[in-house]
Amino acid sequence: MTAAPTQSAAAPAPLFRRLHPRAGETIAFTIDGRPVAAKAGDLLLSAILLNGGALRRFEFGDGHRAGFCLMGACQDCWVDLADGRRLRACTTPVEPGMAVVIDGVRP
Repeated sequence: MTAAPTQSAAAPAPLFRRLHPRAGETIAFTIDGRPVAAKAGDLLLSAILLNGGALRRFEFGDGHRAGFCLMGACQDCWVDLADGRRLRACTTPVEPGMAVVIDGVRP
């Protein structure tokens, strides 16, 4: 029996996976300084969860959150960017060069 490969702390296992390849421009952005990529038209929430295991830190404990409704109704998907913006990840398209802060120091 072979042990399953483990994910390093720098690259958490994604919560989402793309079921069908998507054509279009690749958009580069970062999550806590780690370079990642999305496709043009991806919403920030799906791009983060395709590239990592959490959307944001829980404010009242040491856990992580991954969004709740995924459609803009619940307010659980707010994320911080390194430039100081705070955005709803479920309704914001990914932009080139976005620097998402999940576990790093918030602006």
